[in-house]
Amino acid sequence: MNRAAVSVVLLGTLGAGFLAGAWYNQREAVSAASVRTRKVLYYIDPMHPAYRSDKPGSAPDCGMQLQPVYAGEEWSSTDVRRMVRAAGEPRVSDEQQQLIGVRIAPVENAAVTETLRLFGRVAVDETRMYRLNIGIEGYVRALAPATTGSLVTKDQWLATISTPEARTPIQSYIVALDVLDRAHKDGESAAAIDFAGAALQQAIDRLLTLGMSNVQIEELKKTRQVPPNITITAPADGFIVQRHVSVGQKVLRGDELYRIADLRRVWVEADAFGAEADYVTPGATANVSIHGRDVSLRARISRDVPPQFDRDSQSAKVRLEIDNPSYVLRPDMFVDVDLPIVLPPAIAVPVDAIIDSGLKRTVFVERRAGVFEPREVETGWRVGGRVQIVKGLSAGERVVVAGAFVVDAERRIRTSSPDDRSRP
Repeated sequence: MNRAAVSVVLLGTLGAGFLAGAWYNQREAVSAASVRTRKVLYYIDPMHPAYRSDKPGSAPDCGMQLQPVYAGEEWSSTDVRRMVRAAGEPRVSDEQQQLIGVRIAPVENAAVTETLRLFGRVAVDETRMYRLNIGIEGYVRALAPATTGSLVTKDQWLATISTPEARTPIQSYIVALDVLDRAHKDGESAAAIDFAGAALQQAIDRLLTLGMSNVQIEELKKTRQVPPNITITAPADGFIVQRHVSVGQKVLRGDELYRIADLRRVWVEADAFGAEADYVTPGATANVSIHGRDVSLRARISRDVPPQFDRDSQSAKVRLEIDNPSYVLRPDMFVDVDLPIVLPPAIAVPVDAIIDSGLKRTVFVERRAGVFEPREVETGWRVGGRVQIVKGLSAGERVVVAGAFVVDAERRIRTSSPDDRSRP
């Protein structure tokens, strides 16, 4: 190639480069001018468009760079609500549900059979409590080895009381016996025999008032001799719950010596709080168990005594009557009471299905597989482990009945309100 041809090629290349540079500079100038004319309205979080900021920076939740929104490109409220709603729908795959224990079940409008679980305390049946009082002054000469907590049998000897004042009443009883015997022997009139019998009964009543036992009175009837002491015996089978005497002690008229409880039948006083008392039916049967022990007994709610309000616990005291032949239940023992009840047809869900914030109650409805919609509901009665849904759910809808708090946590991670997000 000669020198002239080389010169022509070089000049052509330089011309083309000049033209390209001029075109690029012009384009840059136009682009820069166009950028300078676009006005930034605010900055948004690309993950959560509801969050806005007047300044550029990083999103407070995920750390992503905020994106500018220019004039003419404003987000409409419909767009924001749609994106927030889509972001706020918790998504939990089948594998995740099995892993974290999320369980879904359809709701039904049907009668509910629930078990009302009450907390109870064993009490002595008041009709089976016996108090042994002395009706005369004297001194304790001897005592049986039975102490508080001992099991005694009917007519078992407990104490011997020495009292000279008892001799006159005892002699009066022996005289009344003799008079009645002579009336029968002499064939006196029926009126005379009835009078003698009434006098004898009066003498017996006086001896019982002194504290003398029926066993000793029968012994007097046989021997017709005045004993030196009065013997105190157990009036029934039972446990000594209180003992107030010791050997050598002086006792006064009216003093309580022993208190004995027949525990073959006892009461259980259970606490029913709030509306629970409305479902307690007189005569209904319940199951009584002792925590930590394999013991289960059947009890019946008293037909004669309605639930009584207790001001200390602010509960209704429900009385249950229960047979206790093996003496498994003892006074003041705490027990669990399971009372089956049947409620009228209603839409009800387990307690764990409801997220209660105090101001509102929310359940999660399955929209499609793995996608849940938070829905606010109104509740009614709460019995056992179920809650009535008055408004917000329809029969047939599937809701999260276990693990709702996990789904709620997922929802809170996915979205939050703009006010919360703008806080530092």
